[in-house]
Amino acid sequence: MRRDIIYGLESMGFEVEASHHEVAEGQHEINFEYDDALTTADNVATFRTVVRAIAAQHDYHATFMPKPIPKINGSGMHTHLSLFTEDGENAFHDGDDEFDLSDEARAFTAGILEHAPAITAVANPTVNSYKRLVPGYEAPVYVAWSDRNRSSLIRKPAARVPAASRVELRSPDPSCNPYLAIATMIHAGLNGIEQDLECPDPVRENIYEFDEETREEYGITTLPSNLGEAVDALEADEAIVDALGDHVSSKFVDAKRQEFEEYLVDVSQWELDRYLETF
Repeated sequence: MRRDIIYGLESMGFEVEASHHEVAEGQHEINFEYDDALTTADNVATFRTVVRAIAAQHDYHATFMPKPIPKINGSGMHTHLSLFTEDGENAFHDGDDEFDLSDEARAFTAGILEHAPAITAVANPTVNSYKRLVPGYEAPVYVAWSDRNRSSLIRKPAARVPAASRVELRSPDPSCNPYLAIATMIHAGLNGIEQDLECPDPVRENIYEFDEETREEYGITTLPSNLGEAVDALEADEAIVDALGDHVSSKFVDAKRQEFEEYLVDVSQWELDRYLETF
């Protein structure tokens, strides 16, 4: 089925770079080639439609729900970001840097880290998203970056050529609106460059193994733990509100507050199973 999906995508012009079975049962990853921001957002929307359609031909349903099955890894939408000059040069590359990252790349990374809580509301826009963003299931929770550490929010992947120097934001999930999510990521990064934000040192240890005191020592904060907290962070962040525009941000906040309030007053099957006959 994954092979047929890849052939279908390639017939529509996608350059599929890699695919494999992921950690969780029934979980698959397909990576397609980068492009400009708008084209990439179009490709994400097309990708989801093609995957669902071909899965249906096999009598399966392909879900992009972040955490469809309890107690196993959820599904993310790892997003690789870089900036190119008008001359086609990768502005993120600096061969003299320990990590091959330019000053612009570091400031861009600092901007994403700075605005990560607000980005989370857009990149992780459902109450289910926060069932994925918990420690222990390979999803990032801690606001930090690293060149080798998958417990951090941002990872600097290995790059064999200058054009491949980039940063990978690991928190977004595939339930997001790719147009809005990518806009917030880019805006946050550019804000970091404009404000000349200083990028913290990378954290190479496994942050999941840190206690609270150690995280405080490293200055590591956490992403919002639920949709309500994320929406609060979005409303308080002028840069990310500006990325969305007044109309979209206002409507988005209203819709997500309603969704979270409906979730809070609902009673889940888990609660019924646990409490109904106990009390």
